[in-house]
Amino acid sequence: MQPDTWLTAWQQHESNQKTSTPHPASELVRTHAERIAHEAEDRLQKRQMELAEQRSSENSPDVRIRAWERLHALRLPSAPGHPVLRSIAISTGLTLAQVEEEQSARRARRAAATPARAPDGSV
Repeated sequence: MQPDTWLTAWQQHESNQKTSTPHPASELVRTHAERIAHEAEDRLQKRQMELAEQRSSENSPDVRIRAWERLHALRLPSAPGHPVLRSIAISTGLTLAQVEEEQSARRARRAAATPARAPDGSV
């Protein structure tokens, strides 16, 4: 590109930059507010789907309890008779016996996965 051609191209670019109309500030705010509202709506829909999964009678107790764990970012307590078990049962639409059964099954799986230790602490 020759120097005068480059200069002409640059001048055209600059004039285009100056003549383009910027977006009004109110449009930017509205757009940002709309985006925030859209994101809030997405979060609400996701939460409603998670709540539905947690209570769906089509899901097994294990799936419902895992949905409860995701929703609350908590783990099913391993202690039998833990006070939160009743709340989990109510939230998932399960009976307390079903929640306790899942708790026992998980405890058994953990015990089976952990190697037994000898009385002296060796494996």
